[in-house]
Parts: sequence; structure tokens; C-alpha cells
Amino acid sequence: MSNPIKKKSVIEIEVGINENNVPQEIHWSAEDGKVNREEARAMLLALWDPRSQNTMKIDLWTTEMSVEEMKVFFHQTLLTMADSFQKATGEQAIVEDLRDYCYHFADKMDIMPK
Repeated sequence: MSNPIKKKSVIEIEVGINENNVPQEIHWSAEDGKVNREEARAMLLALWDPRSQNTMKIDLWTTEMSVEEMKVFFHQTLLTMADSFQKATGEQAIVEDLRDYCYHFADKMDIMPK
């Protein structure tokens, strides 16, 4: 039995591209979170398609996104994915392995917090 929808929320992503379809700016808004056209330099969006049993994804970054920022962005994203996986599944043992890998990644990328 499913719960009836009581409310809908809209998240908007606006991407400004150049003549070569390369992102130059990214802004996002989320009315429920009181976010209005906040700037972003990169985004990773993953959606689960239940019909095809596959992940649909959009990965974008602007020309302003530095390699150093990208390393930190991926590290933080991997850590939050571990948190989300634990929350969704309760699989503590594998989540600890994921977090261990995240620290290895940070060490290899030389982005370990001082």
C-alpha cells in the first residue's frame, strides 16, 4: 500500500552553456530549502530507473571548476554516498570499507585535511 502524495517539491537546475555546449555556469533552486539560484561549479545527479533497472546520470562541471576542487568534490561525494548507503540499507560493514576507501582516495589525491 502506497502513501498518497500530500505535497510536491520542485528542484530546478539551470545550466548556461557556450557555443560548444560546454557548461559555463550552473545555478540551482529549491523552494522548500529556501535556495534561490545558488551558484555551483559541478554537479552529479543519479536517478534510478525502475523499468530498466539502471542508473541514469548527469555529470556536469563548469570551466571554472579547478582540478583541486574536483578532487575534493569527489571525495566529499563518495563520503556522503557511504552515509546514504548506510541510512538506506543498514549495511555497516561495507560502509566502513567504503569510508576506508574514501580516506585512501583523499591520501592519494593529497587532499587529506590538515
